[in-house]
Amino acid sequence: MRSIEDRTPAHRDRAIDGLRALALLSVPTGHWLICGFTRDADGALHNASLLTALRVLAPLTWVLQLLGIFFLVGGHASVLSYRRATGRGISTARWLGGRLARLGRPVIGVTAVWAALLPLLYRLGVPTATLRTAATLVIQPLWFVGVYAVVTALTPCCIRAARRLGAWSAAPLLVSVGAVDLLRYGPYAAALPGWLGLLNLLPGWLFAYQLGVCWGEKRLGQRAAWVLLAGGGALFALLLLAFGYPTSMVGVPGQDRTNSHPPSLLVLALAAAQSGAAVLLRDRMARLLRRPTVWAPVVVINLCAMTILCWHQTAMLASAVPAAPFLGAVPGLTSVPDAPGWLLARLAWMPLFAFTLVLLARLTRRFEAPWTGATAARRTAAALLAAGFAVFALGLA
Repeated sequence: MRSIEDRTPAHRDRAIDGLRALALLSVPTGHWLICGFTRDADGALHNASLLTALRVLAPLTWVLQLLGIFFLVGGHASVLSYRRATGRGISTARWLGGRLARLGRPVIGVTAVWAALLPLLYRLGVPTATLRTAATLVIQPLWFVGVYAVVTALTPCCIRAARRLGAWSAAPLLVSVGAVDLLRYGPYAAALPGWLGLLNLLPGWLFAYQLGVCWGEKRLGQRAAWVLLAGGGALFALLLLAFGYPTSMVGVPGQDRTNSHPPSLLVLALAAAQSGAAVLLRDRMARLLRRPTVWAPVVVINLCAMTILCWHQTAMLASAVPAAPFLGAVPGLTSVPDAPGWLLARLAWMPLFAFTLVLLARLTRRFEAPWTGATAARRTAAALLAAGFAVFALGLA
């Protein structure tokens, strides 16, 4: 811990790293708590959600859905990175290429490994339905990487908007999402195409990123943060109580509406409140993270950010898939998530998931580093394997 502390530059913004670590940890925590399985007559596993049976737990997703924070700190970090790069004479294209490579390498790594595992698991007797379930879970969180890559590419435009309009530069994104929601949920919704909600995909996730860019440009201060916290909280309550938005921030099987895929106005309201709170708590977090015992795990989590995102579902599957054919319906693991007792049992399994993720991270962390030793043939093979896995996971083959 002391060595990590000694190697940390004095100018390091510890609060930003702390917020990123918090947002990162919320992803596996949320998936491990809510995502369960059902077993069919052949012993194959199928995806299930705890929220289907216990919708009273939906407010838990308000705390676990921290993607607003992730995009906020992403925008802030991108501003600083872009500023340093341009100061050294690095072109925008080269800077962006480096950022996208850092996102893409771990994704290709995990999907290529799984593409190689699928035939082996099939030959070992794992049912095809279980393999499709596993592939879906592995690829499920990776949509975030694609969206994040697109908003990262827009960083120069976001910086110009922030310098001209300050925090108000995020307002058109909020209005855009609200307008689309009015169309798809309003009185004429039945006459409009179902794909209309996809128009919210970019502005919905760009909103918090733009706020982060404003924060990095020092155009988002305490007063604006209070407005975001109060305004976002008020809008969140209004949408829930008066306009019938789903309570859960994640999709629930059986519901005809979802808040996150694509994002609804409720997602932006929560992101606004979270962003305001993050800005207001920044100094307190920075002081807390001056303690080496608190700072050290934050550094480790940030160094393994993409590894955690890409491999946390594999950590859960490493326990569930072998257990299904031999142990049957194991409470909290392969049994139906339909009661509070299941949640208590799942909490008991989570240390094992975390330990497995640590072991996987030690093996797969190399995918985040530049692939300087990989030949062109190996890179091509990895890309082809990753593409094949995506085809299988999306049900196209």
